[in-house]
Amino acid sequence: MPLPVVPIVVAASAVTSAVAIVRKIHISPVIQAVEDTLDTVDEGISVRKVDDNSQLNGAVRWKRIVRFGVDGPGVEIDLSAVGRMRWRKV
Repeated sequence: MPLPVVPIVVAASAVTSAVAIVRKIHISPVIQAVEDTLDTVDEGISVRKVDDNSQLNGAVRWKRIVRFGVDGPGVEIDLSAVGRMRWRKV
């Protein structure tokens, strides 16, 4: 019976890629000021433009409770993000 080489090569390349990605992950420290700012974001999507049109700020928050079954255990999911896009003429 011939050895299936292609699945072995695909699996090896997937494992090698996963190891390379995991090595690049940096665990950043928790900054309490940033955590407090993310807690103040309103639910939904909001965008704001600065008066001189040089900056665009955006924020998004999605907060839900997911239950497993009618009376089962639940998990609260809170996703928040704050972003800024700034441009200037050079």
